[in-house]
Amino acid sequence: MDLYKAAFLLGALICTVGGTDVDGYSKTEGASIISLRKRQYSVNTVAECATKCNTETSFTCKSFIYIEKDQECWTAESNSKTELILRRTSTALYEKNEFLLECVNGIGTDYRGTKAKTKSEKVCQRWQAKYPHRPKYTHPQADLESNFCRNPDGDSGGPWCYTTDSNTRWEHCNVTSCTEDCMHCSGEDYRGKTSTTENGFTCQRWDSQKPHNHGYNPSALPEKYLEENYCRNPDGDPRPWCFTTSQSKRWDFCSIPRCTSAAPTIAPELTCATGEGAAYRGTIAVTESGKACQSWSTQTPHKHNRTPENYPCKGLENNYCRNPDNERMPWCYTTDSDTRWEYCKVPQCGDAPGPGTALDCYEGNGSTYRGITSETISGKKCQAWNSMFPHNHNKTPRVFPTADLRRNLCRNPDGDRAPWCYTTDPRVRWEYCNLEKCNSGALRTTPRPAKPTQTPAERDCKVGNGATYRGPTSITLLGVTCQAWSAQSPHQHNSFTPQTHPTKGLDGNSCRNPDNDVNGPWCYTTDRNKKWDYCQIPDCAGLNCGSPVFKPKRCFGRIVGGCVSKPHSWPWQISLRTKSKRPAAYKVLLGIHTERATEPSKQERNLEKLVLGPNGADIALLKLERPALINDKVLPACLPDKDYIVPSGTECYVTGWGETQGTGGEGILKETGFPVIENKICNRPSYLNGRVKDHEMCAGNIEGGTDSCQGDSGGPLVCNAQNRFVLQGVTSWGLGCANAMKPGVYARVSKFVDWIDRTIKAN
Repeated sequence: MDLYKAAFLLGALICTVGGTDVDGYSKTEGASIISLRKRQYSVNTVAECATKCNTETSFTCKSFIYIEKDQECWTAESNSKTELILRRTSTALYEKNEFLLECVNGIGTDYRGTKAKTKSEKVCQRWQAKYPHRPKYTHPQADLESNFCRNPDGDSGGPWCYTTDSNTRWEHCNVTSCTEDCMHCSGEDYRGKTSTTENGFTCQRWDSQKPHNHGYNPSALPEKYLEENYCRNPDGDPRPWCFTTSQSKRWDFCSIPRCTSAAPTIAPELTCATGEGAAYRGTIAVTESGKACQSWSTQTPHKHNRTPENYPCKGLENNYCRNPDNERMPWCYTTDSDTRWEYCKVPQCGDAPGPGTALDCYEGNGSTYRGITSETISGKKCQAWNSMFPHNHNKTPRVFPTADLRRNLCRNPDGDRAPWCYTTDPRVRWEYCNLEKCNSGALRTTPRPAKPTQTPAERDCKVGNGATYRGPTSITLLGVTCQAWSAQSPHQHNSFTPQTHPTKGLDGNSCRNPDNDVNGPWCYTTDRNKKWDYCQIPDCAGLNCGSPVFKPKRCFGRIVGGCVSKPHSWPWQISLRTKSKRPAAYKVLLGIHTERATEPSKQERNLEKLVLGPNGADIALLKLERPALINDKVLPACLPDKDYIVPSGTECYVTGWGETQGTGGEGILKETGFPVIENKICNRPSYLNGRVKDHEMCAGNIEGGTDSCQGDSGGPLVCNAQNRFVLQGVTSWGLGCANAMKPGVYARVSKFVDWIDRTIKAN
């Protein structure tokens, strides 16, 4: 093992980090609904609101809205299938599951979906209409509203409707069976329950890491529906697959038949591409560098499985640029035998970014924010703006062409109070993003030391969403004094009182967060016209692991050719120097930004001991002769949880003073950000061909151009989670620097947590 790679566990400082749903309803946080027919009730609990919906007599109640802080309940005839869903703070939408199903059980007498066309594509006649056909059925219990397909007479053929064709009185509808186990297209939306592969292997549960570690975490990828051990296609493969329970077979494809019903249709984009360009169907057939595209149906000069047969819904006609497998933009295989594939230069639809900077903080209400944060305040991943899954919406790049609604980046297209995004959690429609104002204390140039006798809960700052905040602030965002939690004037309430929540610190009128509101502490106000409002409580940046006092750029440039970091924004970065391979000859430099190490903040320590990783793994721990002084320029990153696998696509960052290949910035700490690549993909023959082991991980851009390089070995790969940076990887090896389809490989730190603990205790 090369001792130059065995540098102080990635050349970084580290430390260890130490609503109830209602049955029969699907809950979406932060959502409200427009409904022409609705009724308001005053209730104490969400269960009471559900009862109001279940017993509603004025109309068929399909959903209800519950506002806990206001104890308001609205029953509604509409749901998300028929009406527009709106964003609304501290509001939850509950929809009856029976009205959300778009498939039938049995003959479908209980079908309440929104299909409104027959098998021959005839439009259904409204049930209340008398023309062109006089209806025989008007059963109120059959929910014969609008022109939706229904089965009021128990027809053995399933749901049907009267048609708007005067020559055809009625016809059955093409509604999928809930129990039909088949797939459309490449099975990206397959939700069946097959759990055995085509070679007879039993599937491993997606939420398990045994026997195979993987990065497809159901909680991090809720939009992929990685349920139980069912076959799924989360990564753009030709068909569903799963990890297996066999030690000898990591993963295998599943044999899922194609559905006989029609595949879902898309609106083709002929002249430009929205988002990643999945709907692009134009005729550009040349790559960014001017190479002609290879036809998708041929195997020369490059063999591949991106064929029209494997991807029947992706428009793989001729040699036109397409994006069949979730890449970041349309691409094609090239006719150059030395270049397997390249991206194409397809213009973006409505690509007119507004003014703003790339700072990862926002000014004013954040309408000009153009940073790269894509995580909400509670740590949820943002949904892409051009995607309608899991949340349907109208905040698209086309509707807001100047709002820079790229990828899934946090933005504020509608003038809200701060940048936000829709989330990939089907239960939470939207949240504000994990960002602070540019003039907040988080960007101060000198640290504000915390009193050593106070815990984070007692300081006048919050950790996370502030559920543990016990500080003295008792004024709202608008400067209104808070009403005492025990008082019932000027606003009556009984949801949050010292009696109902005795452990939440509700013993005065200070701001608190008794309901775990993702947006932070709040209070009832003394303003008669405003029942409650949020409070402005700063985050406890402090000197906690993974929380730099000087916020990093988080730039998506490249180390090779890259982005110079802000001084001391990656305070766990160290420089390990030696004139020989003897441990006593090593020196550790901390608190520096330049390789010359002339900063007054520099701390220099000799090395007492070097402990190499177990079983020859490319990782090591260094013991200093004397402890480092922790301050605003020398701060540890956090350790991950044991065996944690970073989800595929997570954006992480590497830093280093390594080789820049003549692109500038030599001698200054540089940074870059790129996504984690699941080992299943990284080990494909065209990538690293099975070289990556379970205790290693891949990260980088598949097209190349962004990577760590020589001299960065042993450096940190950190990923942001819950407002802190966690040390997930140690820069280890790669096939060249920043080469296409050759991402960097890192030691997976979570696999060494026990070894780190044992080594520290023993030394």
